[in-house]
Amino acid sequence: MTVELNREAIARVAALPAVREAAESGARLVALWPLTKAMRMDNDAKYAENLQVRVTRAFARIITGEDVTVPDAEFVYEGADSIPGRPQSIVDVLLAANDAYDTMAGFSESGDASLVDEAAESLGVAWPDDVSVAVHEALESVEAAVDAGMFDTGVYTVPGAANGDGDAAGEAGTGDAGEAVDPSDDDFVPSPALTDAMAHRFAAALAVCDALVGATADSAVSTGDAPASDAAARAVLPVLLAVNELREQIAVPRICLTDDQIRGLLDVRAKAADPAGASEGVTLDAVADYIAPLAAAEWAKHREDVLWDPAEAKKKAKEEDEKRNKEALAAKFAHVKNDNKETVEL
Repeated sequence: MTVELNREAIARVAALPAVREAAESGARLVALWPLTKAMRMDNDAKYAENLQVRVTRAFARIITGEDVTVPDAEFVYEGADSIPGRPQSIVDVLLAANDAYDTMAGFSESGDASLVDEAAESLGVAWPDDVSVAVHEALESVEAAVDAGMFDTGVYTVPGAANGDGDAAGEAGTGDAGEAVDPSDDDFVPSPALTDAMAHRFAAALAVCDALVGATADSAVSTGDAPASDAAARAVLPVLLAVNELREQIAVPRICLTDDQIRGLLDVRAKAADPAGASEGVTLDAVADYIAPLAAAEWAKHREDVLWDPAEAKKKAKEEDEKRNKEALAAKFAHVKNDNKETVEL
């Protein structure tokens, strides 16, 4: 299976309203780079750790069919190999999910398609040979496009803004009134060029996601003791990791889908698919419309996390408390008649 990154198809998907909205959210995030403040770099590192916890928790919930909690995922991420009072099967699957996540993280640097096999093995996912070959061919064809510079020229980059060179604030966007502003300001609006670049790169990643999900979901090979109803969801987990790392490779921020959202993605795509294969691009549009709002929300959260300042947050919380107290006090005495009369000097 060859994934052809056709510019016309990508441009069509990039113009979808949901994709465009997500791209603006993503552009607001990437315009912050390069991060230079220690607090923001630390916040970004914490976001990345939290992202891995969320992804591995979602994977473990699908594989086990159990109620894997956030503390479960956090404990295992932090190095626990057992959790008192919790089933060892949950811990083992979380360990495997973290192994797969760490393994696939190398794809964004190397583009080595064989890493997806290691991730699949860690997750206990066994694809039929033809599906494994199709996944490899798809990833290798995408890497060929990356190596050929498809994401380095034209609409795919904005010099300075996306790469951190030059006057990033001026090239990345403006304020509501059109003046150049710091990308960290609340009223920052990404430039059309930066939003276009993000939309096209995001659309390309969506095309790859649609192709890989289509190749693997139908294989639905049941493994282990996981419920058969989750077989298709399990089968796509390794390629979801691969697509996330592809996004990172082409300067599109990673995202996280919960277990229910992964099932929802498969359901949406299955309903859009034409058994006769006559509706080319329909599944891609369905996948784009489904994932784009989730990506927009994720990137807005990422930006908020990066910019979080505990001192400023404490100050705002105090001001809000004082405001609420004043409003409550005013409401309490609103019924009291003011009999004060103006003093007249004689």
